[in-house]
Amino acid sequence: MCGIVGYIGNGNTQEILLSGLKKLEYRGYDSAGIAVFTQQGLEVKKAKGRIANLEERLDGAPLQGNAGIGHTRWATHGKPSDVNSHPHTDNSHQFSVVHNGIIENYLDLKEELIAKGHVFVSETDTEVVSHLIADEYKGDIVEAVQRATKRMRGAYALGVLTSHEPNKLVAVRYASPLIIGVGEGENFIGSDIPAILEYTRNVYILDDGDMAVLTTDGVELFNLSGESISKNMVHIDWDLVTAEKAGFDHFMLKEIYEQPKAYRETMLGRIAEDGQSVNLSKEIEMSDDYVKSISKIHIVACGTAYHAGLVGKTVIESLARIPVETDVASEYRYRSPIITPDTLVIVVSQSGETADTLAAMREAQRNGARVLAVTNVVGSSVAREANDVLVTWAGPEIAVASTKAYSSQLIAFYLLGLHLARVRGTQTTEQMTEIIHALTALPEQVESILEQAAVLKQVAESMSHHQSLFFIGRGVDYAVAQEGSLKLKEISYIHSEAYAAGELKHGTLALIEDGIPVIALISQEDLYEKTLSNIKEVKARGAHVLAVTNQGFEAEVAKSVDEVFSIPKTLPVLTPALSVVPLQLISYYASLALGHDVDKPRNLAKSVTVE
Repeated sequence: MCGIVGYIGNGNTQEILLSGLKKLEYRGYDSAGIAVFTQQGLEVKKAKGRIANLEERLDGAPLQGNAGIGHTRWATHGKPSDVNSHPHTDNSHQFSVVHNGIIENYLDLKEELIAKGHVFVSETDTEVVSHLIADEYKGDIVEAVQRATKRMRGAYALGVLTSHEPNKLVAVRYASPLIIGVGEGENFIGSDIPAILEYTRNVYILDDGDMAVLTTDGVELFNLSGESISKNMVHIDWDLVTAEKAGFDHFMLKEIYEQPKAYRETMLGRIAEDGQSVNLSKEIEMSDDYVKSISKIHIVACGTAYHAGLVGKTVIESLARIPVETDVASEYRYRSPIITPDTLVIVVSQSGETADTLAAMREAQRNGARVLAVTNVVGSSVAREANDVLVTWAGPEIAVASTKAYSSQLIAFYLLGLHLARVRGTQTTEQMTEIIHALTALPEQVESILEQAAVLKQVAESMSHHQSLFFIGRGVDYAVAQEGSLKLKEISYIHSEAYAAGELKHGTLALIEDGIPVIALISQEDLYEKTLSNIKEVKARGAHVLAVTNQGFEAEVAKSVDEVFSIPKTLPVLTPALSVVPLQLISYYASLALGHDVDKPRNLAKSVTVE
């Protein structure tokens, strides 16, 4: 999944497709390709790597025609390669598809199509879509796409061409963004506005279940039942830079707001249809016997990913009842860790290229450990070298300070904890169902937090006047406090520290003085009274306290603090996926108030490839 562009008209199709794909490069990708109707039929060119590699393949032999689709891929199913790149075609080479999203039931569909004689060449879920549409085609491409989508589960934005009807470009959206651009004698599709902004500013924004049929002369809109629908055309007056950020001022803010989508996509296809269990066996090759034999787990990571690992430790220990140690990757291999055949090492890295994490993983493997990688990049070094991979489907993250990648790692740990618990029998069906129900409610709950951003903006602007502040919490609140503190330091350059609230009286209270801000997380019901007591300790010494607590507790907490921000109520183990969001927003708005470059903080890089 990543970038989609499509065109039908009398212009230079290849040039328009390549131009649109280049406008989407900011999103990150690992391969690119286009398909165009030419005099020779449907022709496809694609290449691993940058768009420049694709242009080299097209040099001297351009694809000339009046309709085409293009794609920049961010790998989810199958490593980055020429063959896994989009567009994908069927065996007859008469149908071509580009796709963003994930088809949950692609393996079942693939087996069915193989039994009918279809031959697959890639590892992707998208190739199944092209074969399925071909199988459903009975002379009408619109009806074929409608029938195919009724059989697909998951998320998809599709651009579809068939040489049987070269005068049509079909587009469908379900849970993955897609827009239609309307021009004069030409029309466009795009996964994001920048792809088509050079050519038109008039767009239809498709909703879930919407379908568009584009011709040179116009655009028809339908639902997936074939009923005609009408939509208001939107005129875009953004400049290109604003369009890349979807109207947000910074990529970081955009990525904070993308977290509900990232949560949904990371859960997609991993939870049983009855909502009673999580099964990762199709992704993780660990046998049930091996899972039952695990005696301890090491979670190894750096920075923000390490903080996700701290939450992961609590999740796995509480759900699967396996002892877990967490280690900073740069220290792990130098402490001669005790590794036995029944030790599972989990490495966490957004990029999958973090040098310290790679070195720690290789050290663990040299000592005989099985390694599971949690990463956001399918074709990364970590993903290639680990024994098992659990991908977080956060999508490309542009801002240096990680937000949606971190929170998607939390979702991955929840899923992994539930998978291990199912195999080891440490949770009842009722307990699993309760946790999964609460897990699937998180995206909507995050959206409700984001609606209160203006409140957090005021808090952040007030805090930005201070040179130092503190975060405190207990249990998983302490883990989130550490991430909140790091985020603030990364982009605002305000000195901040996170402490376990119970440790304050062992030295840290000496640093509390009149007016110093303290952000206290108090979301763990069994630790509520103890954390409240710690809050009173800092208040008694003059601290200005903002409490982040659960809805239902705010009235009582407000008696002991200066300000309260409440998050929706969920199960205690799941609160980190909610409580981190206000901390991200506070960091963002504090940096903004101080006039810093939010997306590119000083001295930092997105992917740390040196030790």
